[in-house]
Amino acid sequence: MMTIEQTSIEGLCLLHPQVFQDNRGYFFESYNRAEFERLGLHYDFVQDNQSFSTYGTIRGLHFQKGEHAQAKLVRVLQGRVLDVAVDLRLGSPTFGKWVSVELTDENKTMFMIPRGFAHGFSVLSETAVFAYKCDNGYCRESEGGILFNDPELAIDWCVESGKEVVSAKDLLHPTFNQYCQTCI
Repeated sequence: MMTIEQTSIEGLCLLHPQVFQDNRGYFFESYNRAEFERLGLHYDFVQDNQSFSTYGTIRGLHFQKGEHAQAKLVRVLQGRVLDVAVDLRLGSPTFGKWVSVELTDENKTMFMIPRGFAHGFSVLSETAVFAYKCDNGYCRESEGGILFNDPELAIDWCVESGKEVVSAKDLLHPTFNQYCQTCI
């Protein structure tokens, strides 16, 4: 049986699967629709994604806008990451607030991120394999982002200064304040 842990932001939750372990290794269900519904999580996942990254890589902060918004169920298959979700839901009492959680292949914790959040992660181990389910397909025209090192958000990505590896595309994202100007 999977357990659910609420975070400080409504809608964001951590999922802890029941892991069966013996001398052969381990087994657990990473997704079971009936179990998710029992926990009050009603998502129709349509796409799975996986990435491989090296230490210091920061991917994000990304989101899909409008009808192409995505909820994501994220987890780590190998390694350690710091996973971050920023509340972009207009009118939310936690708009602009964020939650970070360490996801590892050892803790097997999963992070459920509903629609309306920007998402990103940093790699804390030598390498990491990251997997996530989405409840909506990717649409290039609807993608958006916020600058990972925005001073107002002040996210500590837990990567040694000068060792950050960020894509050229992610370096061009607007700051949170610039993003907010487009919401008005």
